[in-house]
Amino acid sequence: MSFPDKTNMASMLTSCVGKEIAKIEKTDTKKNVLLYFVFAYGFSWLFWISQALEAQGVSIPLGFSRFLASPLCPAAFGPLVAALVLTLINDGWKGIVALLKRGISLRFNKVWLFPALLLPLVIFAGSIFMEIWTGTTELDLSVISNPSFAIVGFFVIVVTAGPLQEEFGWRGYALPRIQARHNALISSLILGVLWWLWHLPLVFIPGKFMVGTLVLFAALLPVIVLSSILCTLIFNNTKGSILAAILFHSSMNWSIWAMLPSMKVNASIIGFKILFLSLAVALVLAIWGPRRLTKLVDSVYF
Repeated sequence: MSFPDKTNMASMLTSCVGKEIAKIEKTDTKKNVLLYFVFAYGFSWLFWISQALEAQGVSIPLGFSRFLASPLCPAAFGPLVAALVLTLINDGWKGIVALLKRGISLRFNKVWLFPALLLPLVIFAGSIFMEIWTGTTELDLSVISNPSFAIVGFFVIVVTAGPLQEEFGWRGYALPRIQARHNALISSLILGVLWWLWHLPLVFIPGKFMVGTLVLFAALLPVIVLSSILCTLIFNNTKGSILAAILFHSSMNWSIWAMLPSMKVNASIIGFKILFLSLAVALVLAIWGPRRLTKLVDSVYF
């Protein structure tokens, strides 16, 4: 597979989403991507590993322990902080402003808001419904029976449950640089694995994550990788919109919470998720193709 040379790549990028993405060059993407993941992991894992050690009985200073248990603990912001720091170093404050603007910009075909919001609902709520229908898990109506609570919950999830903390980094910073070197499918697989692995310390913190064993965590790998492919589909077809990625991620988390308020999944639910996601990804690849995951002539990276 061949890639455009650096000059042509920069020209095409500039015509689509502006100078902030045009600065991504294949010669420096490998170093920047590596630094990004080292920073994102290091920032988050510093706090999460400390919490995990404390949960295993390791004594840590009382003040730090209270900080880790408080809402002020910034562990989940690792992807965002890494993106902001590296953008500031490489592109200055103008780069920061450009990155943040992509989190509020609606300069894309608004029809893609529907799959961004509804595709996760069909897949994740649908998979949990199938688990409930088989009789293995009981239906919990505590969220969906209270529409106002459910709506407010969506916006709380946006801000506090991953999307805002992660998507400026995963999709906003890392994905464009990975796609400068690989096709859309390979880029999604690479990012999906690293997205999944980033959550590893949470398994060892009771009540912190949707699974509590390494076996179930391993089973989540295809779930997160397949979700990464779908998120790339949304991202590439909205001309690199971080807002669209945030909405997709939020809808994914909200769908799980609405149908399963405990947010604790078992092997059967994971199995249904893999089935639903696999069908969706197979359809996506058949329609849009693995190279770009978009049919836009003026796509962001191609």
